[in-house]
Amino acid sequence: MKSILLPIDQSEQMPSALETARLLANLFEGTVEGVALRPAFAEIVAPDPIVAVTIPPADWNETEFCRGVRQTFDGFATAHPARQGSGARFRWRGGAAIEDSTLGSLARVYDVTVLSRPGARGSRMSALEAALFDSGHPVLMAPPLPPRSFGESVVIHWNASTETARAILLALPILRRAKRVLLLGIEGHIVPGPTARDALAHLEINGITASEKTVVPRSGRPGEAILAEAKAQGADLLIKGAYTQSRLRQMIFGGATSHILSAAELPVFFAH
Repeated sequence: MKSILLPIDQSEQMPSALETARLLANLFEGTVEGVALRPAFAEIVAPDPIVAVTIPPADWNETEFCRGVRQTFDGFATAHPARQGSGARFRWRGGAAIEDSTLGSLARVYDVTVLSRPGARGSRMSALEAALFDSGHPVLMAPPLPPRSFGESVVIHWNASTETARAILLALPILRRAKRVLLLGIEGHIVPGPTARDALAHLEINGITASEKTVVPRSGRPGEAILAEAKAQGADLLIKGAYTQSRLRQMIFGGATSHILSAAELPVFFAH
């Protein structure tokens, strides 16, 4: 994971996204490439034909915005220089600020995209979903507060799904460097497919020693059980297949992905 895309905005959680990206890059002597991510502006929809037009506020100054977010990026990079040829490297992509739709396609040429946890003070859901669904590559969601460590104790949410299999495959470079890996199943929330023992064998062949545990969700909500067990294990990374259920179903009925997107306090590596 040498190339890491980090969209930079003015959210309050940006320090955590910067630190999360740095910790990931440190593992692989990778490069964090910053790009300005334009705020979400109001859209006006006109019928016949239906056209959505994004209207920035009258006082919007893109040049000033790009200058400000680059200063944030450059200031962090200056405070965390690579030493003796090792550690994270930082580079600014330049150009105009990008929108969510552009982020999804741009992320196709990076190993992973780092974004803040969506919320009132973090990144917006549309940016994370654009990177997750349109890039074909994983997304690393930073927690609200900067993590102190990354990838040392890892929990994999195992539900035998295609999405989980893809997340594990893409996370193998991280898993090979972990000191401890736990394959976590939630009783009653596993789809037909390979067993946890099959998954452990797959990890072992790839040089990863892992243990397995299945828990019963006390509240009936798998997302809560996943985060509670990750906390109990002292995990500093959760690997999760995103949206095993459809987004619409999760919006209506809730789901593990939706809960983790709104409540995770540790970095989460997502793939779909």
